[in-house]
Amino acid sequence: MQRELVLVLDFGGQYNQLIARRVREANVYCEVLPCEVELDRIIEKKPKGIIFTGGPSVVYEENAPTVDPKIFELGIPVLGICYGAQLTAHLMGGTVEKASNREYGKKELKIVSTDHALFKQIPQETSCWMSHTYHVGNLPTGYNIIASTDTCPVAAFANDTQLIYGFQYHPEVMHTPEGTQMLKNFLYEVCKCKGDWVMRNFAEESIQQLREKIGDRKVLCALSGGVDSSVAATLIHKAVGHQLTCIFVDNGLLRKNEAEDVERVFTEQFDMNLVCVDARKDFLSQLEGISDPEAKRKNIGETFIRVFEKEAKKIGAVDLLVQGTIYPDVIESGGTHAAVIKSHHNVGGLPDHVDFDEIIEPLKDLFKDEVRQVGRELGLPEHVVERQPFPGPGLAIRVIGDITEEKLAILRDADYIYREEIKKAGLNREIWQYFAVLTGIRTVGVMGDERTYNYTLGLRGVTSTDGMTADWARIPYPVLETISTRIVNEVNGINRIVYDITSKPPATIEWE
Repeated sequence: MQRELVLVLDFGGQYNQLIARRVREANVYCEVLPCEVELDRIIEKKPKGIIFTGGPSVVYEENAPTVDPKIFELGIPVLGICYGAQLTAHLMGGTVEKASNREYGKKELKIVSTDHALFKQIPQETSCWMSHTYHVGNLPTGYNIIASTDTCPVAAFANDTQLIYGFQYHPEVMHTPEGTQMLKNFLYEVCKCKGDWVMRNFAEESIQQLREKIGDRKVLCALSGGVDSSVAATLIHKAVGHQLTCIFVDNGLLRKNEAEDVERVFTEQFDMNLVCVDARKDFLSQLEGISDPEAKRKNIGETFIRVFEKEAKKIGAVDLLVQGTIYPDVIESGGTHAAVIKSHHNVGGLPDHVDFDEIIEPLKDLFKDEVRQVGRELGLPEHVVERQPFPGPGLAIRVIGDITEEKLAILRDADYIYREEIKKAGLNREIWQYFAVLTGIRTVGVMGDERTYNYTLGLRGVTSTDGMTADWARIPYPVLETISTRIVNEVNGINRIVYDITSKPPATIEWE
C-alpha cells in the first residue's frame, strides 16, 4: 500500500526542515524537494498536498526562485508560507508590495473567517510569528482574506474552489501557538490525510524490507555509539542477525565510560557481531602538537579511514555497507536557495576502497527525533536513544589547543560531573545539548592556602529543536553552583568555571 505523502517545496527558508517535521509530527509523511523540481516528478509522487516554504528572496527579483504555474492546475491543495504565500499570489495575478511597516516577531492575528477549515478549533484572536519586509497587496480574483494583523491586511488568504491557501506568518514555529493546529487543519481538513506515518509501523516495515533486500548477503557497519549508527545497526541486526558485523573504533576521544558502554549494550543486550578496536594511541599520535581545529578534523578523519580499512580487510569481502544517513543530511546535500552557515562537525564518509557492492541507508527518510522514536521501538536503552549530539572529532574539538592525554582526562571527568548534575536536576530533556570545553586559558586561583595556575573550564548548554538555531539554556543558579563546586573540588587541574551565554547565531554550538 502506498503511503500518503505531502510535499514541502523549499525556497531557501530557514524553517524548511521545521515545516517538514511539523507535518511528520502530525503523523503524515512528507518529503522536502527543491522548488525547481519538475512537474512530472510531482505528479508521479501523487502527493495529497503541497506546502511552499518561506525564503529570503523577493518575488519580483530577476532570479527569484519560482515554480511551474501549472502546479496550481493539478487539483492538489497548496499552502504557501511567507515567501511561498507571496509567490502564490504573484503567480495567480495578485500583487506583492513592500510593507510600510516591516513585521518581525510576535503579532496579534485576527481570524476573519472563523468558520474556515484552516482555523478549525482556533480562537478568533491569537498570536503569530511574522518575518517579512514584503507582503501581499492585492489578492488575485477568486481569493479571500481569512486572517489579518493591524499592519498586514492579508495575513492569510484562501481560494477554496482551487484549494490554494497562503499564510504570511510562520505556523511552524513555537511562537505561533496555534500554528501546529493550523497545519493539522490543512493536512486533515483540506488534504483529507488519514495519518499513517507511525514509527512502530516504520520499524516493522523496515525490518521486513531490509530482510528481503539483503537476503543472505554480508553487511558491514561502522558503529560509533551515536543515535544514528546505533539505530541503523539495530534495524539491520533485527533483519539479518549475524550477517551483520559492526566495527567500533575507540579513538581515545570519547566521553567517560562510552567505549565500555557501547560494547556492553551491543554485545550483551543485542548479541551483535561487534569488533572493538582500541586505536587510542594511533589517534593521539596523529594529533600531537596540533592546535588548529580543521587540522584536527582532517587528521582524525584520515586516521579513522586507515583503521577502519585495516579492520574491514580482516573480515573479508562484504556485500553491503551501512551508513547512518538521516533525512536532514539528504536535504542539505541536495542544495537549496539558503546560504551555507557552516560545514558539519562530523567526520567524512567511509573509505571508497573498502570491498563492498552497495551502501544501505535505513534511516535516510527520518529526522533525528524520528530516529530516536524508532530506537525506542527497537528496544534500545534510553541513554542510547537520548544520547546527545556528539561531533565526529569528539573531545578533540572540545579541548582548545593541542591534545594531550592529561587534558582529555581532565575534560572527561569535568564533563561527566556536568552531565550527571544536569540529569539529577531533571534538566536533561529540557536542554537540547550540554557539554564542557577545556579552554586553553590558565588563570590564577587560590585553593586552601596555595596559589594555583590551572585551566579555565567552559560550560555550554543550549535549547534548540534541530541545532540550526539555538539559545543558551537558562540553567538555575543553584544547579550551576553545584556543578562548579563539584568540578573544582573533584577534578585536578581546573580552578575556574565559566558559562557560555551566546546564542546561535552569532556563535555556533561547538566552540571549534
